[in-house]
Amino acid sequence: MSVSDDIGRRGAPTTQRRGRRAAPLPPSDDVEDAAAASGGDLDLSGLTDVVGYALRRAQLAVFEDFIARFAALDLKPAQYSVLLVIGRNPGRKQSEIAAALGIQRPNFVAMLDELERRGLAERVRSTTDRRSHAIVLTDDGRALLDRALEVQREQEAIIADRLGPGGRDALVALLHRLTDTPLAERD
Repeated sequence: MSVSDDIGRRGAPTTQRRGRRAAPLPPSDDVEDAAAASGGDLDLSGLTDVVGYALRRAQLAVFEDFIARFAALDLKPAQYSVLLVIGRNPGRKQSEIAAALGIQRPNFVAMLDELERRGLAERVRSTTDRRSHAIVLTDDGRALLDRALEVQREQEAIIADRLGPGGRDALVALLHRLTDTPLAERD
């Protein structure tokens, strides 16, 4: 809903979020005057030093670059991760791969269906558990993964260059420290 739509229905503009009504905004002339008077960039000082905000912004920058680089391969980040894990762990159960990557089962099944449709991966009957399927890459899947790994190496080199000597490795180590143990257990 836009502010102008809201004005037409209620007479005073409001902002809305998830069905809750926020406090009314000042009349639009006052808002525009305040914005014009402030000029320049928005003040984000309350966010820029927050770890979660900085992580999210960095993730968005890396993913936007990833998506652009991998567009020619028609691979999304999650698909690349799945192909890589299958390629490094051929014959594992789909439930193991989904759990390791933190992908919910229904989402993983749909993704695997798409990879199979494209001829990149296939489910084969497990030799150890006839109720489950093992997943392997096809020849086309291995060839695509090889090309994707080269694109990934290029992106990693650019990131390493941007972060300076040792910066990439230090960043990865610090991120692993954040994910190794839930934050609540660190007190």
